[in-house]
This record gives sequence, structure tokens and C-alpha cells, in this order.
Amino acid sequence: MSKPLYMKPFPAFAAIEFNSVPAGIFAADALLKKSPIAMIRSGTIGEGRYLILLAGTTASVEEAHVEALFHGGLQIADDCLLPDIHPALYHAILGNVRNVGDGPIWVLETPTVSCNIQATERALKGVPVELLEFRAGDPRMAGRGLAILQGDLYDIEAAQEIALATLEARGIPAQHRMLTAPHDALLQQISVSTRFDLAQPLDLEGETAS
Repeated sequence: MSKPLYMKPFPAFAAIEFNSVPAGIFAADALLKKSPIAMIRSGTIGEGRYLILLAGTTASVEEAHVEALFHGGLQIADDCLLPDIHPALYHAILGNVRNVGDGPIWVLETPTVSCNIQATERALKGVPVELLEFRAGDPRMAGRGLAILQGDLYDIEAAQEIALATLEARGIPAQHRMLTAPHDALLQQISVSTRFDLAQPLDLEGETAS
């Protein structure tokens, strides 16, 4: 499977999640007034949670990240700071990656978006695997993060080991499954989205009533 080339507009990236919508909005306002970041995306992600994603120069993102943590206080649910984000992850978080090929896939679901970003980043930088999808802040996911990786079996197994070790170091549980030989029909649906409302019915060669 050939790997597409991704260019990232900004080097640094951060995610901050709040257990309170008012706290999240207040922190977003504070960091915007404090630091000259280049990109921000924020909003509710279900179950009373609020997510801020931001990007820019390493210095500006670090400053904004600190400001958000300060104002979030005890309402911080999770966060991560990536001084040099992997280009494919940057585009996937914003919903721009969809390059499903052949081969094994690994599906990782985590209780927060931020810890999934961190674990997926380390996997991508550790082994040559492809990121098929990243669900960040989808209210249908009730605040959870979801990543799907694909590649050669050896590399996918290594990516799984790296990502799970990253989560285990923080004591974060995860749901995950590896499909060593996924069905073509399943890959076809994943190539559109894992969202049910976007999935199209597929006619299969199964039995039909006469």
C-alpha cells in the first residue's frame, strides 16, 4: 500500500478537553487573548464535555496550552500537546484522511480524544502504518476517541504495542481489536466512514428468499 504525502500547515498541535462547557468556553477565550495561535476548533462533544483543538508555532501552542490548563483547573478531563505533530494525524483529526487499502487493520477506542491523539501519534512515528480514520469530538461517540490504522501485519502489531504502552503508562483503559484479514465489504464501508448514518447498503452474494 503506497503512503500518500501529507503537508501540515503548522508544526504544533494541542487538544484540551473539559468536563464543563462554561469552563471550556472561558478557557478558549483566555487562550485566544493570550497567544497568537494559527488555528482553533472548539465545541461540545457530548455528555457535557467541551473540546478545544489548536495549532500554530510550537511556542504559541505551548503558551495557549498552559493558559487553557490554568483556566480549566479541576474541570480538565484530558489534554495533550504535540510540538511536532505527524502530518497524517493532523489531517485525520480535521477529517481529511481516507486512504483505505488492503491488509490488516487495528481499531482503537479510548475514553477521551486527547489520549487517542497521543497514542496514535506515537504509533505513526514509530512504524510505517496508514491512518485511515480519526474521530475527534464527534458527539455520537460520547466524547471518546477512535482511530483506525492499516498496514502490514508486523507493522500493525508494532503500532498496537506502541499505542497501548502509551496508554498503559497513564493508566488509561482502551477498547481495541485487530482484524488480520478484513472482509472487502467491511473495508468498502470503512472507506466512507465508520458512522452508520453515512454508510451505504452493500449488496452481497448472500442467500435470498425465493
